[in-house]
Amino acid sequence: MLVKVEGTTFLRDTNTMALINTNTAEKNEYQAKVRMLKTQKDEINTVKKEIDSIKDDMRQIKELLLAMNNNK
Repeated sequence: MLVKVEGTTFLRDTNTMALINTNTAEKNEYQAKVRMLKTQKDEINTVKKEIDSIKDDMRQIKELLLAMNNNK
């Protein structure tokens, strides 16, 4: 059963005690923020992977240069 919470746009589910926001504009804004944060996290993870790959490439280049220098 849903009960209106006084002074808010929320309803309380008396079975689970969950609060339900009935304001669709707020709900849509919240969902947009969640999507934006997920996108930002994905972009950060992609950049981290690219940086790690570049670091690995640089390490390999350094090892090759040192090996070439030691062979002279």
